[in-house]
Amino acid sequence: MTRAAEVLRVVSESYSSKMVGQERLRTSLLISLIAGGHVLLESVPGLAKTTAAWTLADTVAAEFKRIQCTPDLLPSDITGTQIYDASTGSFRTVLGPVHANFVLLDEINRSSAKTQSAMLEAMQERQTTIGGEVHRLPKPFLVIATQNPIEQEGTYELPEAQMDRFLIKEIVDYPSPQEELEVLERIDSGALDPENHVHTSVTLDDVHLLQDVARRIHVSPAIRNYIVGIGYVTRNAAPYIGEQQARYIAYGASPRGSIAFLQASRALALLNGRAHVLPEDVRALRHLVLRHRVLLNFEAEADGVRSEEIIDAIFAAVPTP
Repeated sequence: MTRAAEVLRVVSESYSSKMVGQERLRTSLLISLIAGGHVLLESVPGLAKTTAAWTLADTVAAEFKRIQCTPDLLPSDITGTQIYDASTGSFRTVLGPVHANFVLLDEINRSSAKTQSAMLEAMQERQTTIGGEVHRLPKPFLVIATQNPIEQEGTYELPEAQMDRFLIKEIVDYPSPQEELEVLERIDSGALDPENHVHTSVTLDDVHLLQDVARRIHVSPAIRNYIVGIGYVTRNAAPYIGEQQARYIAYGASPRGSIAFLQASRALALLNGRAHVLPEDVRALRHLVLRHRVLLNFEAEADGVRSEEIIDAIFAAVPTP
């Protein structure tokens, strides 16, 4: 745990040197990295989502690629393609930008459904298939996708299967006035210049160490039953939270939700310096893990009901071990 704690300290300090505030965002990115999952970030433009992703990759000296999603983006633009080489009379494979350690899919909901589906194999199987040949993705592999909730013209809603591939979904808030003032001061000082790289001793091997330590974090049978019970209630809510609230739920969380709780709670316990998961870890992750898995219907939207309200009701109904 000693080396793991040192790596986390260096990463946190490096993040803070380039980012002002956004501690929740930092925690979400680290949870995804340690748990080996992917993260979906939702916010209006200009809240440093790209900077946060780039800073994390720069901190661990990882390969970082940014893909700007647009309606005309093709699957081959992400995964790669085969090009005919006239000099050899044969085709050669050119790997796409998804073959990197950290991949930022900026405004993922602006890409077409066909292009979005091209990421399913990469996110789930950690590989791409080009011309019938399988290409493994590097380790670690982290997809950081962003979407803008206010500009809906020219966007394609993410399908449920795509959403479920994300370990967590974070809503990025506006900074406080004090934090925004500090941003202006850092801009004037040049501290936020993208060309100023972060120099740390953290390597990809250190990331593998963090992931290995997290997998050995103890999760008691009581916590596992707690996680499974929560997933069950999302799919059978009426007896627990009442018909009035349960009628808003279109779909509950799949077993991937339980897996996400298990992996993310271990990562959060490690971030908090513990070798075991507490019920508080699971509760702290409830919105991150379930807000994109507990899907509400049109009636909920008409009544102004948010998924976080239903999630809180579910957690209040399930006894805490």
